[in-house]
Amino acid sequence: MLTIVRAGALLLTVATTAYMVQAGQLQALHSNPVASRISYGPSPSFDRDYFVTRADIVPVGRVIITLPILMYHYIRQPPPMRTDLLGYKLSVSPADFAAQVDSLWASGYHAVDLNDIRAYFAGKEPLPSRPVVLTFDDGYADLFTNAFPILAKHHFKAVAYIVSGFVNQPGYVSSDQVVQLDHNGIEIASHTVDHPDLARTSAGWAIHELVESKRWLEQLVGHPVIDFAYPSGKFNPQVMAEVQRAGYDSAVTTMYSVEHSLADRYMWTRVRVGGGESMDDFTRSLGTPMPCKTITVLHIA
Repeated sequence: MLTIVRAGALLLTVATTAYMVQAGQLQALHSNPVASRISYGPSPSFDRDYFVTRADIVPVGRVIITLPILMYHYIRQPPPMRTDLLGYKLSVSPADFAAQVDSLWASGYHAVDLNDIRAYFAGKEPLPSRPVVLTFDDGYADLFTNAFPILAKHHFKAVAYIVSGFVNQPGYVSSDQVVQLDHNGIEIASHTVDHPDLARTSAGWAIHELVESKRWLEQLVGHPVIDFAYPSGKFNPQVMAEVQRAGYDSAVTTMYSVEHSLADRYMWTRVRVGGGESMDDFTRSLGTPMPCKTITVLHIA
């Protein structure tokens, strides 16, 4: 009887693996899968454990994806509105941010970065169910001290758009912190050298801001930096063309939408998180999740 069970398990393994390879989804198991263990006991000739892992994914092939790209700036206690209105509007308290991340996790959202989106549009990997991108502009010091520990609690990825000329300045991340973030699930991306309005900057100076920031960050982290955020969301067709010529593969704006395609990757939209919104408003801003399917893999240990 035991031999029959083992043979059945092996056949199931082969069948499952063949299906996964055909679907191009064997490498697609992201964090937070629902897993169960099946053990068929020790045997002198066949001492193996079997694990069934199930995960919900968004299969490759969609031309337009529904995926909220959240936009944060400061993760700090907001300053008084009457003395610093701009700072107030850009600040989310650590308590509110922690509640938002906890809510995303509890609701089954999976944090991905722009490399995951690239792989999806290239047809290489599916996305996990309910994908979300968390982005942080400017590279403030609280990205490392306040936001990063909250993200790490749930093993959430994120994207940090760093103003290279502000690194190591008071109130901003240090070089060592940028490297630590890069080594621990935070994609490092560019936000120019000095945060100018590129739409009002000469072509020559705009190219300097784009190329020099990219070069400096790549030298720091030791690998290509290919994603970009327009400072203050200001851009025009000429700036978009310069971003592409500088070697970037995507650029995000401050405009709102949760739908994205490969064709519009130089003007991807985001969901601004300004702080103070109710959890219901935060949840509504995420849009309707994409349909997904459940895949199953049998592992032999």
